Amino acid sequence: MATSPVLLLDDDADLRRALGELIALLVDGPCLTLAGVAEMIARRAEVLSCAVAILDINLGRGQPSGLDAYDWLQRQRFAGRIAFLTGHAHSHPLVARAAALGNARVYAKPMDETQLCELLGVSPP
Repeated sequence: MATSPVLLLDDDADLRRALGELIALLVDGPCLTLAGVAEMIARRAEVLSCAVAILDINLGRGQPSGLDAYDWLQRQRFAGRIAFLTGHAHSHPLVARAAALGNARVYAKPMDETQLCELLGVSPP
């Protein structure tokens, strides 16, 4: 069971709510659900206390991306694991950049339960 909260950063309110609730159940603890990078930065202390950060790669047209969130987390010396979610093909430029990072995994939406449990370090229910 994770002892620190999980960060879920996604601009889709419905997905954020549903996946956030599932994560909270799986880890038997909090899931910090945020819509964008500005909100993430504003909640710095909470974000940096997370054990896992799950970042949507595309956070909406004209908005900073999940890669921007990743860069900010790296500058803040985030100690947790980072993963990206995407609905785009692996050939999409942002997805290709995320995949090339090496220290963050990229998962396709919708993420299956086995992958999610593996990422969170919990056993499937």
